[in-house]
Amino acid sequence: MKKLIRSSGIYWLWLTFVLLILDFGIKQFVINTMNLYENYPIMPSLNWIYIRNFGAAFSFLADEEGWQCWFFSGVSIVISIFLIIIMCRQSVEKWLTNIAYALIISGALGNLTDRLMYGFVIDYIDFYIGNWHYPTFNLEDISICIGVFLIILEGFLLDNGK
Repeated sequence: MKKLIRSSGIYWLWLTFVLLILDFGIKQFVINTMNLYENYPIMPSLNWIYIRNFGAAFSFLADEEGWQCWFFSGVSIVISIFLIIIMCRQSVEKWLTNIAYALIISGALGNLTDRLMYGFVIDYIDFYIGNWHYPTFNLEDISICIGVFLIILEGFLLDNGK
């Protein structure tokens, strides 16, 4: 088992656990110290806010009758298992890909935890310019976006001769 962890991409799951713990701590702070929709300015164009997202990214399917919680939970589980299997079969030295997968797994599991515990995802970052507000998001959403960006970036960095 130690050899699998040290030699395969599964080694990089430490990043997943760090992000899960950090995001869980932030979400606990938000729900225990803030009222729903309450916001605090952090810096220009950035607020801390407590929002309940019953859908997915950009509140996709948030207005449905509850089935979407189970659908997105299932998607999170399938994606996480799939990426963990890939990481087990992949060399630890493919660090960019493994970090990308660890970030995506973190995002999927962090938001899955919210859905299973509360029936919604806790979002708390409000970025805005003037009166325009980007949809509220959380650390795990950022993790997923960075993970996908790294996979795309790696696609451009690959040597076509290999």
